[in-house]
Amino acid sequence: MSAWNFSLLLVATVTLVACSDRDGDGIHDPYEPMNRKVHAFNRGLDARVVKPLGAGLSGGEGGGIGSHAVAGLGNFGANLAQPGRVVNHLLQGRPGPAARSTLRFLVNTTVGMAGFLDPAASDFALPEEDTDFGQTLARWGVGEGPYLELPLIGPSTGRDAVGRVVDLAIDPMRGWLNRDQYLIGMGARLASKASERGRFGDSVDSILHESADSYAQTRLIWLQHRRHELGEEGEHIDPYAE
Repeated sequence: MSAWNFSLLLVATVTLVACSDRDGDGIHDPYEPMNRKVHAFNRGLDARVVKPLGAGLSGGEGGGIGSHAVAGLGNFGANLAQPGRVVNHLLQGRPGPAARSTLRFLVNTTVGMAGFLDPAASDFALPEEDTDFGQTLARWGVGEGPYLELPLIGPSTGRDAVGRVVDLAIDPMRGWLNRDQYLIGMGARLASKASERGRFGDSVDSILHESADSYAQTRLIWLQHRRHELGEEGEHIDPYAE
C-alpha cells in the first residue's frame, strides 16, 4: 500500500466513524437489516461447514486429526502474524511489546522449527501479545464506528473492518514470502480458528444456534468483549467460556 493510498484509507476511516453516536444501549447499528442478512449467511455456513470442520480438527464428534498437529499448525500461523503485530505495537508507541514480539518471532522461527513449536512461551517467558490495526486506530483516538457483520469473518465495527484491510497491507510477511508460502500461512491460521470452534462448540452453539435472537446475542457479546479488550468499557466476556 502506497503512502497516498494509506492516507486516503485513514481519512475514510475518520469520516466513517465521525458521526457514529451510540444508541441508548451503547450499540450503534444503523445497518442492522443488512447485518442480519449477513448473519444468517454466516450462521448457515457455520452449521454446514465450520462446525463439522472444527469438530474434525479438534477431535470432537468423530476423532480429529490429532491435537499436536493442529496445535503446530496454529503456532505456525500465529508466528507468521508476529511481524505484523510488531508493526502495530510500534505504531501504538509501545516499544516494549514490540521488542518482546520481535524476540518471540526470532526464537520460534529458529528454535521452534519455523514456528511449529512455541519455546518462546514455554522456555523464554515470552507469551503472545496480540494486537491489530483496529487497536492501533483506537489508541489514536478513532471511534469504533457502526457495528458490522462481515461475510465469512463475522462481527466487526467500521474501525476494525478498516483495520483488517490495513493489517493485510502492512504485513511484512507479504514481502518476505512468495504467494504460495503466504497462502499456506493463512490456511494454518484458519485451521487453528476452526479447531477453536470445535473445542468450544457447546458455547458457540448456545449463542449462534440455540438463542432466541442469535444476531442480537452475538452482537452484544462481541462488542462487550472487544471494548474490554481495547480498554474502552465493559466487562470481559469470553465468547468461548463454558
